[in-house]
Amino acid sequence: MATAGTLLSHVYPIGARLNERGVLELGGCDALELAREFGTPAYVVVEDDLRTRAQAFVEAGRAAGHENLAVVYASKASACTALLRLFAQEGLWCDVASGGELHLALAAGFPAQRLLMHGNAKSREELRLALRHRLGLIVIDNLDEIQRLAGLLGGEEGDGAGGPAQGVLIRVTPDVRGDTHEKISTGQANSKFGFGMDQIGDAIQRVREIAGLELQGIHAHVGSQLLELEPFRRAAQQLAQLGVFPTWDLGGGLGVAYTAAQHPPAIEDYVGAVVGAAREYLGEHSRLLIEPGRSLTANAGVTLYTVESVKRNVSTWVAVDGGMSDNLRPMLYNAGYEAEIVDRFGGDTACVLAGKHCESGDVIVKDAHLDDPRPGDVVVTPATGAYGHAMANNYNGVPRPPVIFCSGGNARLVVRRESFDDLTFRDVI
Repeated sequence: MATAGTLLSHVYPIGARLNERGVLELGGCDALELAREFGTPAYVVVEDDLRTRAQAFVEAGRAAGHENLAVVYASKASACTALLRLFAQEGLWCDVASGGELHLALAAGFPAQRLLMHGNAKSREELRLALRHRLGLIVIDNLDEIQRLAGLLGGEEGDGAGGPAQGVLIRVTPDVRGDTHEKISTGQANSKFGFGMDQIGDAIQRVREIAGLELQGIHAHVGSQLLELEPFRRAAQQLAQLGVFPTWDLGGGLGVAYTAAQHPPAIEDYVGAVVGAAREYLGEHSRLLIEPGRSLTANAGVTLYTVESVKRNVSTWVAVDGGMSDNLRPMLYNAGYEAEIVDRFGGDTACVLAGKHCESGDVIVKDAHLDDPRPGDVVVTPATGAYGHAMANNYNGVPRPPVIFCSGGNARLVVRRESFDDLTFRDVI
């Protein structure tokens, strides 16, 4: 059993510990008290952890000696306005992949000049919004998008014409794979994202022919949850074939620890490797963008559940009040997590931590080890600060959980829990 006062592993938020009563403490807040006050399931995010990681990326860029590096938060990881506002305050840029994410980023206070729009299927309305606000950059993904932008800027659609030129990057797949799950690998030649290396020349020429667009550079992204750094160097080497550009965006992808056995590269090592690769192959004086997403938020957050039932057949099944509606990653990617009872860390009862949904695959942790689990226990799964809230859904009519920020022993609600009325409000009766 873990002892009181113990600081927890790197899977948990910075500063997480067991307090004097042996209860998990997050941002100075007792997890049992959080569960009582806000209910479960609940996403709990340690605010100081977010700030520390954001500052670490910025400082790592300075330490690597790159004069013009922008840290662009990939908001798909988690896009609640309180979190976006925090990163805006820390001087980060933000990348959005839909009109909704653009709306959230603007509402959170990001200046349009520090926004970058992604997406492989941007609608006319999304492009119109981007042009209306003159975002810092639009990342062009395909020829149809180039044609849409030409129409908008030509005045056919109304809002795009006039004003300063819109800066754009062109996304290319450098045919470089990282060691990651196939569903989050994006740098291979056969990808739904971007232009192949054999198509990029045509795309560059077409963009340069459109009045109102300013081609600033090239974007590439190898994949997500990468635990090695060599793919970033190989990607930069491939991109060097395309010539000289004032801006290069090498995407994100730095992996995080979902279990204590995982040890991803440090932020400083990742930034140093990307800056070094850019300096070697892409030119020392170009502007460099990097797009960390999950590595800014994943380990800053945990999810709290309440045990509803314990059943023993071939396995011991511990069923909680959430599941695939608040954490879809185990279903999507067979993602692994850890779990503990918040006031009895270090148990040895082998069990399956299962969700409440009507799917046999609704399993949160296949191989959990808990201390004699029983109904009413509060269970924590760490490393859910990325793609938990962002992918939350209403399967089986389950309302989505709240998001709670903790700092200095104070907890505040930043996203309220949905109600049953919220579910019916969307219906046309």
